[in-house]
Amino acid sequence: MPAVAALAVAVLFTGGCSSAHGTSRSGDPSESATGVSESPSPSPTPSLTPPYPTGASGCHDNKGWTVEESRDWVRLVVNTPKENYGGDEVKVVSLPGYNGPLCRKITVQVEFWKLVYGVANGADGERLSDGTRPAYYFDIRRVKRVELHADASVERKIALPTSLYATDRSPCEGALLSITLGKPLTSKELPEEVEVGGGGEAAWDRAPVDFRSQRVADYELSEPSAPQVCSPDGKPTADPADVPTPGSQPTDLYPTDLYPTDLYPTPDKSYDIDDVLRSPTP
Repeated sequence: MPAVAALAVAVLFTGGCSSAHGTSRSGDPSESATGVSESPSPSPTPSLTPPYPTGASGCHDNKGWTVEESRDWVRLVVNTPKENYGGDEVKVVSLPGYNGPLCRKITVQVEFWKLVYGVANGADGERLSDGTRPAYYFDIRRVKRVELHADASVERKIALPTSLYATDRSPCEGALLSITLGKPLTSKELPEEVEVGGGGEAAWDRAPVDFRSQRVADYELSEPSAPQVCSPDGKPTADPADVPTPGSQPTDLYPTDLYPTDLYPTPDKSYDIDDVLRSPTP
């Protein structure tokens, strides 16, 4: 039975462009007797300045890049499923002349992690029914890893693990995608806390995940559908339809203006049980 980590309730694609400014010219007045003048010429259409244009060698020189510069480039070229409009793949985008290609390839790890959530106590539902804040734990395990040597010279696609992203997966299971520079993540670099209920459907609505590494360029969290029904060992104990989501129901059956309705407190973060109960291993 997987160890389960404690969850408490406590989203990245950026881009930019610049445009060249054009000038407009007015025609000289006509010397004809009618005095007709020319209309101003239209301004040139602004052009998009590539963030990583290619040089004379046909590639963009990235020699001496810092970790931050490499992370920025990886964020631009590696798209998560949300950034692919809900697709079932991770995509490495190739736009020659815009994102390179780079002269020196960058090693990138695309890793998929299985999260199993469990309620720390109150598995019988009492903690939820009396409106107190439920505490969650999660266990995290790697399911799939793909190493890329990326320079944006060609497009690459990486399929999501089918079972990890299945629509009928357990309501206590979630998935975490990490995109990292260099070597694979170690246990000491994995997050100790994961937000619960913080991410929306849009690509920019991302639940915060606090990785303990500066090498993580991007990530995407697919949360469990109903962690409130999970037992301490990460097993569903009830039909999610029968257990209200924390924060969705009033605790006062007869609210008044003097005593406004209090909602179930929503958990803020989840905690990795490996860090709580034992020392992590590399």
